[in-house]
Amino acid sequence: MSEEKKLTEKESLQLIADMIKKAKGSYHDTGIGSLLWGSVVGIASFMTYLQSIYKFSIGFDIWLIVVAAIIPQIWISVQEKKQTRAKQYDDDTVDAVWLVFGICIFSLSFYQMVIPDATIRLMQGQGVELIKRYTDGSKPDEALRPFAPSFYSIYLLLYAFPTLVTGIVKKFRPMTLGALLTYVLFVISCFTPANQDMLLGGIAAIVCWFIPGIILRRKYLAGRAAANV
Repeated sequence: MSEEKKLTEKESLQLIADMIKKAKGSYHDTGIGSLLWGSVVGIASFMTYLQSIYKFSIGFDIWLIVVAAIIPQIWISVQEKKQTRAKQYDDDTVDAVWLVFGICIFSLSFYQMVIPDATIRLMQGQGVELIKRYTDGSKPDEALRPFAPSFYSIYLLLYAFPTLVTGIVKKFRPMTLGALLTYVLFVISCFTPANQDMLLGGIAAIVCWFIPGIILRRKYLAGRAAANV
């Protein structure tokens, strides 16, 4: 009867590490999540900025592509979960953070679209109207549509949250640095006009997600190629 070979502590740890390495392939390790959000938020932000500067319209609300991105995020996450037999212990936590992020983006977008009209109806019911008045008398008074000043600053705070969590949990410095830079952009946005906030949001999307996503994707593809050799 052959004697079974006992694994040493070092060999056991190496075996576990190899299994975890082979199992890696979550929504965020592949870079797909970062590339998705970096693309749609960056495009929406820069397009809104350009529309405000050059006074043109594309015929629809560009931010609908950000809301629509929630659908592929959920679908890709579910598909990759089916294909991955094992996951790192922290993957579920990070996936949950990004899912909540998507829900918050949708909720804020809904808030931003609905609240102005709802406020107008409530004010009209009370016989109140907001008026924009030029103190120098250069233009006549005009009705003012309710809005939240520097609302995009809130989005910048939200952008940094899942990015910083992912960067810390995954020990991925590009995301951590991107999130910290986004907090700096948030502070700047508190002192800039709304259209420039959009420009800052586009920059945040690039440093938070798009650049880290490219790095993650290259690492993921290089790892798969090495595993198939």
